[in-house]
Amino acid sequence: MTSQNEYERPQLRKGIGKAGMFSLAFGAMIGVGWVTAMGSWLSNAGPVGASIAFVLGGLLMLAIGLCYAEVTSALPLSGGEVAYAYKAFGTSKAFVVGWFLVFGYLSVSAFEAISISKVISYLLPSINYWHLYSVNGSPIYFSHVALSAFFVVLISFINYTGVKNSARFQVGLTILFISLTFIFVVAGLVMGDWNHLSPLFSSEQTGSITAGIAMVLVTVPFWFVGFDTIPQAAEEVNDNISAKTIGMLIPISIISAVCFYVLLIISTSVAAPWSEIVNDQLPTAKAFEIATKSPFLVNLILVTAIVGLLTSWNGFFLAGSRVLFAMGRGKIITPILGQSHPKFQTPYRAVLFSGAVTFLASLMGSGAMVAFVNVGSLCIVIAFLGVSASFISLRNKFPNLPRPFKTPGGKFLGYAGIIGSLGILSVMAIPSSPVALVWPLEWAIFLTFALLGLIFWFVSAKDRKKVKQKERDFMILEKYI
Repeated sequence: MTSQNEYERPQLRKGIGKAGMFSLAFGAMIGVGWVTAMGSWLSNAGPVGASIAFVLGGLLMLAIGLCYAEVTSALPLSGGEVAYAYKAFGTSKAFVVGWFLVFGYLSVSAFEAISISKVISYLLPSINYWHLYSVNGSPIYFSHVALSAFFVVLISFINYTGVKNSARFQVGLTILFISLTFIFVVAGLVMGDWNHLSPLFSSEQTGSITAGIAMVLVTVPFWFVGFDTIPQAAEEVNDNISAKTIGMLIPISIISAVCFYVLLIISTSVAAPWSEIVNDQLPTAKAFEIATKSPFLVNLILVTAIVGLLTSWNGFFLAGSRVLFAMGRGKIITPILGQSHPKFQTPYRAVLFSGAVTFLASLMGSGAMVAFVNVGSLCIVIAFLGVSASFISLRNKFPNLPRPFKTPGGKFLGYAGIIGSLGILSVMAIPSSPVALVWPLEWAIFLTFALLGLIFWFVSAKDRKKVKQKERDFMILEKYI
């Protein structure tokens, strides 16, 4: 093993407890999709169809999550997937997995930056002023750009100044979110009518019930991504938390998110006839307004959505900056991104880079929100495929690697993760598929980022060649070489 005296490895300060780790994952998964995308879930599949899609997607995420749980407990390192793929397959594969994962995270971050101004505008319609331009027919207002910029700066500042600040922010918002959600979900179930669930399935948008469920299913990775924020922050967990506990928190957070989404879908559909609300701008809020006849509850839902949005945004922002940091520290890409702040011990340059990319992407406005969801899903599934393959490779190549959390089912779950990931990738990439990426916007976003990845890879070639293998091993894997 290489000693730290021989090479200087940038360090991140520890400061996340068990509550912080769970809040990081669960808070990242809940987001704001249950407000902004509920209409498409119900119109495509109906309440039971959408619930089935989320359960099936949740099972796939659980299989992948259990793979994550094992490798995270074995290699609790910042940038998670980068370390797993590097140990399993080497530098180039680690870059591919890391790069697409970064884009998945930044897609979510951009989605949240756009969503927050959109949700606030429902609470305060008067803020829609000074039209600048339009994207996909959706107007972009200066006020929305200013709001996005403010929250990008806020999230960046929290993550720049220390992981303890980010963890406290996450825990507080997650507790508030759960408390607020409990209020309106109970109100909807009590005051609604279970007959409103009929019809249980929908095929109007797709022509068949199966296709409708598939339409929702392929977006599930986007809504469930967030459990993998735990591996990104594993290096910053307090010393009193065992590696086994870190691994166990991953499946726990996934199961919690499945329950949350199914509960919201059913309670929304019980609150009001779902076929009458799917075309509303905010179908979730509309349903509970019909059930309770309370405008206050609508505002409460919007406030809850803002809270959920911030928990999701903070989690993904933290995770994305750690992946960039891990690749930079290992000199897979420019080492500038792998530097730690001398005072705060945060990946400050990766944080600033993530903030800049998030803001620039947010300038595309609400007309690009669906595109960010779909492209982000594709990139995240590519990363999930890489982790599932890494899980199997590590089992084969390093059978004696200590695994504090050993996944039940063994390699079967790894193969399930590979098959499930390939299935989703194929239906999103085949042009004739009803859930394929849309040309030109969605493919343009994906291809642009893939091209940027190639540019990063070739520009960083000189830095990679300067690094000896044992130095890169230590920078990425530390004592787990």
